[in-house]
Amino acid sequence: MMPGQILDTSLTAGSLPSLGPLAGISATTLTDQLKLAQDFRNLGAMLSPLHFLGRLGKRPLTAIKGEMDEDDERRRRRRDKNKVAAARCRNRKKERTDFLQRESERLEVVNTDLKSQIEELRMERQQLMVMLNLHRPTCIVRTDSVKTPESEANPLLEHLAAENLTASK
Repeated sequence: MMPGQILDTSLTAGSLPSLGPLAGISATTLTDQLKLAQDFRNLGAMLSPLHFLGRLGKRPLTAIKGEMDEDDERRRRRRDKNKVAAARCRNRKKERTDFLQRESERLEVVNTDLKSQIEELRMERQQLMVMLNLHRPTCIVRTDSVKTPESEANPLLEHLAAENLTASK
């Protein structure tokens, strides 16, 4: 026998081995009790809060359902607005990321250019220092009036100055 299957009214509870304590009760009585239980379930459904408010409350059920529909509509509109706002936010974030990526690439190029320019300037400075050191021995301007940083001092001039000091003694 399957659950929910209607009992044959000619059967008795005693003829069904699995009914245990219901043995001896006629199937008609069981069927009536099942129908009564079904009626109680229907009654329980009728006593739901909305049904109760619809019948006994001050406002009719249609007004409550209308408000529920309005709430659903309001939620739907809010969800739609939120979807649009989220899409806009994602687009702005993507644009910002793309902008920062392009800016980073541009700055890397500028940095590379500046590093190469620094290297070129160092090479030019080195060449100018070599030219200056080659020119100093033949220069008429007194070397003591020209201030040279110690890190750029010419070893040849220092050697000549040291010879001059020893020769004058």
